[in-house]
Amino acid sequence: MAEYESFSGVITRIDDFWVGNGRQAGCYKLMSVENSSGNRVDFVVAPATYFVDHTMVSVGDTVTGFYDTSMAAPAIYPPQFRAVVMARDVPGQSVKVDYFNDQLLSGDGTLKLNLAPSTGVLIQNGQAFTGTPANRDLIVVYGPTTRSIPAQTTPSQIIVICER
Repeated sequence: MAEYESFSGVITRIDDFWVGNGRQAGCYKLMSVENSSGNRVDFVVAPATYFVDHTMVSVGDTVTGFYDTSMAAPAIYPPQFRAVVMARDVPGQSVKVDYFNDQLLSGDGTLKLNLAPSTGVLIQNGQAFTGTPANRDLIVVYGPTTRSIPAQTTPSQIIVICER
């Protein structure tokens, strides 16, 4: 089972990333992200990396990259992770990537989802998801939350991660 972590900061560099044969040239990127403490993470961005709102990012943008901690990563500095999801920071909008159980409670127990008719539930290609989002890995886009434990929110959008 996937376990997601995130790292937020400003994109300081975007380069092409070489993967094997020349046919992949330009398809993979290496994004260097530095936080306010000066820590840096390099994200390998593949064609399958999901960008929230399908947003184009560039150097100087503040982003959050989500990666699967159960995937192998090279033991190098700065750390290099394969990005599963990238989200450009938008004021008033939060993004969480996690497994949500049958009660729509996140795997880390910090966020409970309350669905509304206005909540868009999609798959990664933008098409409507017709099943239940419970017991799945989800990308959740939301605004305000309650101050309860766990925090509760009615998300504006849920993207179901169908395949990895």
